[in-house]
Amino acid sequence: MSNVLIINAHQPYPFSEGKLNATLVDKAVTLLEAKGYQTRVVTMQEEIDVPAQLENLKWADRVIIQSPVNWMTVPWSFKKYMDEVFTAGMGGDLCLFDGRSEEEPKKNYGTGGTQTESKYMLSLTFNAPEESFNDDSEYLFQGKSVDDLMFHMHANFRFFGMTAMPTFAAYDVMKNGDIDNDFARFEAHLNANF
Repeated sequence: MSNVLIINAHQPYPFSEGKLNATLVDKAVTLLEAKGYQTRVVTMQEEIDVPAQLENLKWADRVIIQSPVNWMTVPWSFKKYMDEVFTAGMGGDLCLFDGRSEEEPKKNYGTGGTQTESKYMLSLTFNAPEESFNDDSEYLFQGKSVDDLMFHMHANFRFFGMTAMPTFAAYDVMKNGDIDNDFARFEAHLNANF
């Protein structure tokens, strides 16, 4: 079976302790291990050992990023993780620099990924309601999808040659949460994709 690295990108805030993201991580571990997958979990509250994290990413053939969306992106602690770990992986662990060559210095940017057998999945929690997305009449996202909003995250993993799995999202979790339904949808999502 496959090796699954689950990164809990939650950063505790006074208004959000991280219980939902932690519970989704626990549900993923339980479900995937019952199916025979090996799992490892990393949280942003841990001391990040860069070489160990590179080994985790090389070990995994599936990576789940479990993250709240704060100010339209991942929390700062996960961005710090990416800056440190992903940069350290540019010498071949995750990619061979940016993929360009001396012969073609203006072409093939982002094609140096060495993780071409790996897949990743974004699992996101939003304060925004689902209706905020994919609707041209909605002010903020102007008809854009969740994956449009998270394009930068997809580009990071494409840089490593990884393939996207369908994104999961739980919406309106702070004001109008339907957490039991979110848990059921999450389990169905994992069962359909793992």
